[in-house]
Amino acid sequence: MKVGIIGAGSIGLLFAAYISRVFEVAIYTRTQEQAAEINKYGILLRKGTEERRALVKALPISEWQGTEELTIIAVKQYQLPAIIEKLNHLSVIPECLLFLQNGMGHLKLLKGIKANSLYVGSVEHGALKENSFTVSHNGEGATNVAVFQGQTASLQYLAAALVLDFSIIFQKDFYDMLIKKLIVNAIINPLTAILHVKNGGLIENHFYFQAVKNLFAEISFILNLEHPEEYLQLVVDICKKTTNNRSSMLKDIEANRLTEVDAILGFLLEEAKREDKKAPQIENLYYLIKGKESDREEVL
Repeated sequence: MKVGIIGAGSIGLLFAAYISRVFEVAIYTRTQEQAAEINKYGILLRKGTEERRALVKALPISEWQGTEELTIIAVKQYQLPAIIEKLNHLSVIPECLLFLQNGMGHLKLLKGIKANSLYVGSVEHGALKENSFTVSHNGEGATNVAVFQGQTASLQYLAAALVLDFSIIFQKDFYDMLIKKLIVNAIINPLTAILHVKNGGLIENHFYFQAVKNLFAEISFILNLEHPEEYLQLVVDICKKTTNNRSSMLKDIEANRLTEVDAILGFLLEEAKREDKKAPQIENLYYLIKGKESDREEVL
């Protein structure tokens, strides 16, 4: 089976490194320069003290034709519109697409996409892109996936082949699956980005943890969560499990990149508006992160 991966950030490189152990992989990059470096050096996967090099074919995204049996889209949510525009002008209809974006703002973009089947996923792994062809696997987890539209055997085939090295777990309902990840992202990402702390700092510092609980209470109110204590415990567990990790939003702020705040907090603000509820904490965090992005634009 041939697998395409669009996006060569930390998650794209991580997936390409593992999947290439069992299938032929083509990774599609934003720049010609990164594609050339991956073709020259391969993808270097670091995990603890171990290093392993994966040989994959790298091409710029402009050369993606949608002919692979499975294509994994591992770009940021704000990069999706351009990808979807290209997707809908392909000469073939892709067989199976898996979207791996944070938040839930991207769901409205997936409606009407031309593909035989669409899946959405939630990635639990911790990964750090060290350079254009090197990725560090900092935290082991699983990839949860669920059907969004249609259904084919390609993803099941991949999951069966990777069961020992890089587990993929199928969930019954994509909304419930993504809500859990959304809650975790909506708390850990913006708070760590503003406070400049690692994930574990949110529960190790008593005052920060009170902010976590206050923010969670507002999110629970907006989403009408049943058994909210279970969701709060999930946040605590993730903070413990990834205690030394820096969240993706913190890394984006540190690197002067755009964040996925619109897909995460923006989605919650839309839900609050739809239910005619106030969300002052979420709104303030949203504006603070957008302010950080504005500082980035001034620097650039």
